[in-house]
Order: sequence, then structure tokens, then C-alpha cells
Amino acid sequence: MMDFWILLTGSLAAVSCAVLGCFLILRRMALIGDAISHSVLPGIVIAYMFSGSRDSILMLIAAAFMGLLCVFLIQWFNQRGIQSDASIGVIFTSLFAIGVVLISLNARQVDLDLDCVLYGEIAYAAWNTLEIGGVGIGPRSVWLLGGALTLILAVIGLFYKQFKLCAFDPLLAAALGIPAALFHYLLMGLVSVTTVSSFESVGAILVVGLLVIPPSTAYLLTDRLGRMIAISAACGVLSTFLGFLLAVWLDASIAGCIVAAAAALFAAAFVLSPKHGLMAGRLRRRRRSLEGAA
Repeated sequence: MMDFWILLTGSLAAVSCAVLGCFLILRRMALIGDAISHSVLPGIVIAYMFSGSRDSILMLIAAAFMGLLCVFLIQWFNQRGIQSDASIGVIFTSLFAIGVVLISLNARQVDLDLDCVLYGEIAYAAWNTLEIGGVGIGPRSVWLLGGALTLILAVIGLFYKQFKLCAFDPLLAAALGIPAALFHYLLMGLVSVTTVSSFESVGAILVVGLLVIPPSTAYLLTDRLGRMIAISAACGVLSTFLGFLLAVWLDASIAGCIVAAAAALFAAAFVLSPKHGLMAGRLRRRRRSLEGAA
């Protein structure tokens, strides 16, 4: 039963990240996930200092707010001539540093360390159960990630055409009357919620791998957004199962092995993709050289 909860938790986190990651990849904003995962730390620490619990809804709200603040500041600096990569680097390192300082200043009062916030441990997720009326109804992380995934699917499903158009051509979306800025911040809000929801399972750093690697794998295998989302989700779930088996075999970190498995799938797609793969590119170049020689 323990293995089932681990695989379910990992799969929920992987699918949530995979769906959102497709839009981040298409908008060339893959590092936004990394920025958000670090910038939410001050919100987590402040919420913990007030609530005294890592399970409070206040922590989720505060962390999501800090993630949106990070995105807003990055966008604000971009509009004032600062390059995108520089804005991301300045904002997320500054907010992360504030979080580290808050932890160090309140180390005696706050039972919170960087490991529990950033790395997480999916093997312990099944022990932290949600209880209603004294009756356990399953791991808290499963309900949290399940709620996040439901929210993501509902929002993406309702506004799929808008998100799609904003991802491929935000200027055209604005010309058609679609509030591109609103959908931008809505997407970033979903990324923030997903990142915070994944803390106790895969951790804030490793969630970045799930946001980027499965969508990148799918990007190599298809040119259609719908198929890309489906392939990305499938790669995320497959990475969870392969990573779990690898972790059991090596007696290593489950979350780390999940991301390693995702990286292996990306490497396979990079080499074997029929259209964008390394071997396909070499075959095309060889065919052109033969045609030129003829």
C-alpha cells in the first residue's frame, strides 16, 4: 500500500507539472518554474512563523502570493529594459536569499529547514495523512496535488484556446481582444500553486525538472499542442514508475531517480525522434549529400 501512495503522489505531481510545462516551453519561459520554486521560500517561512504548521492553508496562500510577486517583478523589470534572464536571476536569488535569512534569524523558533522545503521526500508522503473526524482519508499530499491537478485541468480546459493562442502569438491574442496579460498571470499562478503543492513530495527544486523535462521530451515528438500535453503527461507518469523502480534497486532518493528517469527519456527522444532527433537529422543530411553527389 505504501508503494501505491508513493506512485500516486509522484504521478499527480508529474502530470500537474507536465501540463503547465508545455505552455512554459512554448513561451520560452522554462526557467520561470525555477524562479518561482526559490522565490516562494519567504512566504513559506513567514506563514510558518504565524501558523506554526507546515500543513496550514496560510502557507499555501503565502507561497503562491510570493510566486506571483516574483513573476510580476520579473515582468516589471522586463518592461523597463532589463533582459529577461537577468531579471529572473536578480529577482529569484534576492527573494530566496530573504527566505534563507529569515530561516537563519528564526532558527530557534521555526522548526523549518531548507531540506524539508526544497528537496522533500516522497517516501514520507504516505505517513502525513489527512484526517476528518479522527478518520484518516489518505495522504495529505495526494489530496493537495489532486486538488491542484483538478484546478489546472479545469482552468486549461475552460480557456484552452486562449492559452494556446497566447502561447504561440501573444500579440495576435491581444489584437483579437484576448487579455494576454491576464492569462499570463493566471498561468504563473497555476505554476505557483503546483510548486507549493509539490513541496512535500518531490520538493521545490526537483519540481523544476518535472516542469521542464517531460514537456521538452514531448516537444521533440510532436508539433501539435494537444498531443504534446498528452505525451508530456505520459512521460511524467512513466518517469515516476521508472524512477521508483530505479530508487528501489539503487536504494537512492526516489524523487532524484524520478527526474533522472525523465532525463533518460528526454535523451532517448533527442536521439530517436523521427523528426527532430539526432539520428533523423544525420539521415537527412546524408540523403541531401547523396542527392547532391548524384
